Amino acid sequence: MIVKPSRNERRKIRHYRIRRKVFGTPERPRLSVFRSNKHIYAQIIDDTRGVTLASASTLDPELREALKAIGTGNVQAAAKVGELIAKRARAKGIDKVVFDRGGYRYHGRVAALAEAARQGGLDF
Repeated sequence: MIVKPSRNERRKIRHYRIRRKVFGTPERPRLSVFRSNKHIYAQIIDDTRGVTLASASTLDPELREALKAIGTGNVQAAAKVGELIAKRARAKGIDKVVFDRGGYRYHGRVAALAEAARQGGLDF
């Protein structure tokens, strides 16, 4: 009997394939995106040291009040997270990143986060 891998297992395989090419350095760290049904998370990671330099999500206390009216699992919330991650990165002196879409399509919430981060001043 053939067992079809789950959607998330297929996403992880795509993500491993992307990660072979995408690597965060101190000069150009990796902007990693994780998307769940209810929330979206973004991290800026230096892979040479294995440390997270900045992070933002829809669970952030800074965004909780703003997201009460619009919800957390939508394009508007993802755009707010993109703005926040860009603001936090710029505060730490990071202006260039490499984008890691996490195996997701560059569409919808992932694209909204990326576009908002670009408008916030990140270059990728």
